[in-house]
Amino acid sequence: MRAEAVMPETAPSRRWLSIVGIGEDGTDGLSPTARELVARADIVFGGARHLALAAALIEGEAKPWPSPFSRAVDEVLAQHGRQVCVLASGDPFFYGVGSLLASHVPVEEMLVVPAPSAFSLAAARLGWPLPETVLVSLHGRGLDRIRPHLHPGAPILALTSDSEGPAALASLLAQSGFGPSRLTVLEALGGARERVRASTAARFVLSGIAELNIVAIEVAAEPGARVIAFTPGLPDALFEHDGQITKREVRAVTLSSLAPRRGELLWDIGAGAGSIAVEWMLADPSMRAIAIEARADRAARIARNAAAFGVPALEVVEGHAPEALSALPQPAAVFIGGGAGDTGVVDASIAALRPGGRLVVNAVTLETETALIAHHTRRGGELVRIAVSRAEPVGGKCAWRPALPVTQWVWVKP
Repeated sequence: MRAEAVMPETAPSRRWLSIVGIGEDGTDGLSPTARELVARADIVFGGARHLALAAALIEGEAKPWPSPFSRAVDEVLAQHGRQVCVLASGDPFFYGVGSLLASHVPVEEMLVVPAPSAFSLAAARLGWPLPETVLVSLHGRGLDRIRPHLHPGAPILALTSDSEGPAALASLLAQSGFGPSRLTVLEALGGARERVRASTAARFVLSGIAELNIVAIEVAAEPGARVIAFTPGLPDALFEHDGQITKREVRAVTLSSLAPRRGELLWDIGAGAGSIAVEWMLADPSMRAIAIEARADRAARIARNAAAFGVPALEVVEGHAPEALSALPQPAAVFIGGGAGDTGVVDASIAALRPGGRLVVNAVTLETETALIAHHTRRGGELVRIAVSRAEPVGGKCAWRPALPVTQWVWVKP
């Protein structure tokens, strides 16, 4: 006989979906409420490991996640009207399936019982305060995402995808100048197979690592390590480029003018090396950017720069503006670093921008500057002249060598 429903009688018809976090300790770690939700469910979804851990409690149908996983949400939604339980690792809303399901099911129809996340368990073993620790999920994501967080002294907890993840992570750190970093591999936390081992990135020799693991990194840098600073205007030398790049000082001013805000999308038109799009995405993990570049070699270079700076999600579109812009999602900001002399590019960008969106255009040539002055006269906004000089050797002494001045037009769509 099924266990009685745990929800109040006034709500059982609404809360048809329960999401239960389960750890490596299986049913022993579940609360009475969580145990009852599993037991009374008509159907229980979960990974094969989750279903095995909870097998003693499952009275309904046990259904493994489909392959590909992209069909999972539809399969859960198809069971609306029945009592459905979804098993998840640890905290379902900490890089878990709970966040995905919550975007499709009203919260009033769900009951969620989380367990400690792998991050919480790792912090407990190490004595690390979570608010002062960088938390990164590399599970199913590129390892390059770790790069922006590699600052000397930083404590990082990185969730990996499999048993090979820690070694691959150690290799990335060693190749980037962080070989002395101490790596602690915590495996199967909370279960009978729990194990904690440590090594340095440069001398990483740990083997037989469990599929479920999290790596604690105490970042230490060698001289010349690739540290990505938090401020805009990163050194030009960090980027791979062929000279077609918004220079450091101008880039810092340009990012300030673009004014990145959480979750916004940028179009970087005539992206060159992609430096503006890369630094836009570095402003916050929620930022999105599309780099539009006509030349195939430069488009490939942008993708390499995105990976090297830890923002591999930067989208690269190879094509000529304005034609390449027609099918792109609406931007919150547009930067035009190439092709600004073509009125069609500016007009298409203005048409695409949402209200309150920002357009920033940089001009070096007199012809493009003239076009910007015309746009400013017609539409308003701000015109700024940016002039930078650098001290360089001249005959055994130093003198100021001016870079080409840049005229910048900044406009906000009403």
